[in-house]
Amino acid sequence: MSDTKKFLYVNRKAPYGTIYALESLEVVLIGAAFEQEVALAFLDDGVFQLTKGQDTTGIGVKNFSPTFRALGDYDVNKLYVERESLEERGLSEDDLQEIMYEDEDDDWAEKPSIRIVSRAEMADIMAEQDVILSF
Repeated sequence: MSDTKKFLYVNRKAPYGTIYALESLEVVLIGAAFEQEVALAFLDDGVFQLTKGQDTTGIGVKNFSPTFRALGDYDVNKLYVERESLEERGLSEDDLQEIMYEDEDDDWAEKPSIRIVSRAEMADIMAEQDVILSF
């Protein structure tokens, strides 16, 4: 049995307007650099963090959304998005950016990191974690 703890970073806030989304991403990258088993969950307004075509010029802050595409380089390839949160905000999987990782166990095939899950499945995923950090 592995001593590696499973960390789930829960993102519930919109990407801009507060520091939570950027702070979560930075903490995820730090945890992954220390070889923690890291996954992310996106619920409520957190689903907006993964949308395509974010333009932050009007609010004068840096668009950090492209950073999510680098997560695969840190072996972070489990991004769970709650289906109901998408639907409640008029979004679908097609509105999300494409985030891929290379699966070393499958001849480095590119595979999607985003997994759309139901609210019930999200509860099960959360129950399996050793540590949950909410942002």
